[in-house]
Amino acid sequence: MASNPTTIRIGVLALPDTQLLDVACVDVFGNASREYLDLLSAAMPPVAALARLAPSVSISYVSTVQPGEPIHATSSAKLLCSHHVSDPAVRPGTLDVVFVPGVDPTASFSSETTDWLAAHGAHERTDILSVCTGIYLCGQAGLLKGRKVCGPRDLQQDLTQTFNGHGATFLGHELRWVQDGNFWSSALDWPATDYLLLSGGITNGNDMVAAYLRQSEKWPKDIAELAIRSTDVGERPQRFSE
Repeated sequence: MASNPTTIRIGVLALPDTQLLDVACVDVFGNASREYLDLLSAAMPPVAALARLAPSVSISYVSTVQPGEPIHATSSAKLLCSHHVSDPAVRPGTLDVVFVPGVDPTASFSSETTDWLAAHGAHERTDILSVCTGIYLCGQAGLLKGRKVCGPRDLQQDLTQTFNGHGATFLGHELRWVQDGNFWSSALDWPATDYLLLSGGITNGNDMVAAYLRQSEKWPKDIAELAIRSTDVGERPQRFSE
């Protein structure tokens, strides 16, 4: 059985105060990598054959801090920056996937950051995946224009007002995730009227990643399903009402 020589390059745009829960969604991609499956093969020999089919997955943590410096995330977590946005190693066209976790929805981002993200989005072969409030950063980068997008369920009105004139159709009140071209975005199910009862607060990033893996041609179907099953995601329907 021939091995898969492909390397899939993923860049996580992790800015200061990024949502740790959203960043964690990238681990589903990690479970779909040859590196991870090779680790499992010693304890689970049947996995070895599948591991040969899996692509190598390289994940970079891109930020506005310098490489080696911490990126302060929520819950007092610190991520290690591997590349500054100006690094040629992560220049537009070098990444297969740019993953945008949640950010402070009231923040304004530097042109260096938004230009970098916009340039990646201009490459048809680069997929942009936005989780929760990452939609605000993507909006400032101009990636919402004329597209169907999600974003947090209870912030649909704010998104409509903030990005008025972008021609975007916001569907986060109906859908857990949506794809429009090379842009994927997910919602957050957190009805404000219910927050004291803790009846919401679920990020839909894992749902989106599972749907992306199933649809993407970058991963063999068996590898995608193995990663989805092993992380126990991907079972919820796209529509909240279903």
